[in-house]
This record gives sequence, structure tokens and C-alpha cells, in this order.
Amino acid sequence: MNLQLNGKRAFVSGSTQGIGLAIAEQLLEEGAEVIINGRNIEKTKKALEKLQGKFPDRNVFSIVADFSKKEEVDALLSSLENIDILINNVGIFGLCDYFETPDEEWNRYFEINVMSGMRLSKKLLPEMLKKNFGRIVFISSESGVNIPDNMIHYGVTKAAMNALSNGLSKLTKGTAVTVNTVLGGPTYSEGVAEAVEHIARLQNIDLEQMKNAIIQQSNPHILLQRFINSQEIANLVVYLSSPISIATNGSSLRADSGVLKVV
Repeated sequence: MNLQLNGKRAFVSGSTQGIGLAIAEQLLEEGAEVIINGRNIEKTKKALEKLQGKFPDRNVFSIVADFSKKEEVDALLSSLENIDILINNVGIFGLCDYFETPDEEWNRYFEINVMSGMRLSKKLLPEMLKKNFGRIVFISSESGVNIPDNMIHYGVTKAAMNALSNGLSKLTKGTAVTVNTVLGGPTYSEGVAEAVEHIARLQNIDLEQMKNAIIQQSNPHILLQRFINSQEIANLVVYLSSPISIATNGSSLRADSGVLKVV
């Protein structure tokens, strides 16, 4: 299928690893020009070099910006122009006892997980509406619908992201601009992999056995019966980035392998 992405320009926040990097790779594969983003200079440089090596004939660039730092966000926003596709992927997560989570941590999660997408969309959506084409995709989580009791602060930010995306879609009425959300399920991204591998080493358990044990304990009804991989999330995101997805707007699409019973 031709996704008609040749000549389109995309910005993917938080894209030096995991789902963000997988999305960047697939967009490049489909012919788009891509700008990746990370908060660490060296890590962002390595991700850029990896993509340039894999796609020597594509245009790929990088912008270093930490979404927890206003001055860096302001500099990023001022440098973004002619963006056709915005992927709001940057985010943080972690286990935390609700009663022990300070206000400052809630504020940090909202600043990165919610306000990043709000600011990027506020900057880029008007231009998309003016030229009558654009795609905005928010990378959310099933945790924004079924809030986990050990990550309430994270789940609430994802719920807010879902609401923001839905509200923004109302502003695109009558245009060829769309705003959608992808609800990812348990994904074996780098952050998850590091934690799982650490536990496996501590307990001297085979990695695959540990991955299976964690899935069976946390999401026994997942239809894949394994972790989702980043490329499987990216498949849906890149379709939503395409001109051919015009009829899908204001939607929350699941890439959760049945973890959510209802949406």
C-alpha cells in the first residue's frame, strides 16, 4: 500500500529510542522527511547517525530539547516550520505510591506528558489548517483508560492527553487535517526492557521466562500472550500519518492486543 508520504515533513517528539524511534524509521521508510528529538545531546546524535546510516537517501534531522525545561521548549517551537505530521510521543512513566507522590512529581508528569503535546499542537495546528493538510497523532496508553493503581499519576496524564487530542480534533472540522490518539498496550520498549533485564539478572532467571512471567502476572488476558514491540505500535501510527487515513479523525485507536475490554 502506498501511504503517500513522499515529501511530507514530520516531527516526532521523544524519538531517540523505543516507539518514537520506530515511528521515525517507518516514516523515513515511507519517504517522509523526519525530525527526531531527544533531551540528551549524545543520545540524540547517535539516534540521528543510526537513521542516516539506515536511510542514506532520506532527509533526517534532529533537535535536542528537554520538555521539562521551558527555555529549551521555546527554542524548539521557534525552529519548527512547515510540519505536515506531528507525533506527540515524548513521555515519562514510572511506578509510584499515590500517597507518596509529591505535587512536584505530578507537575513534572503533566509538563512533559501533557503540556508538550499542547504546546506543539498550538504552534503547528494553525499552519496545518491554513494549508488544509496535517496529521497530529498522540501516543497514549491503555493506562489512560484503565488507570493502574501503582501509576495513578501517569495514567491521569494519559487520560488528559486523550481528552486534549479529542478536543483538538473538533478544530479540524471541514478540513483535511486529522487529530487522533493511539492507545498502546504493554510494549517492550527500552525503558521496560532495562527494568525486566535487571530483575531477571537479580533473580537469575532466563529473560524470556521473566518476560512471560511479568505478562502473565500483569496482563494475563493480552491476546498476543507477549509484550507488544515498538514496531507494532508504529505500524498504526504511520498509517494515521498518511493522507489515506483522512476518514479517521477524533478517534482513539487501540494497539493494545485486547488488554482493554472497552473504550
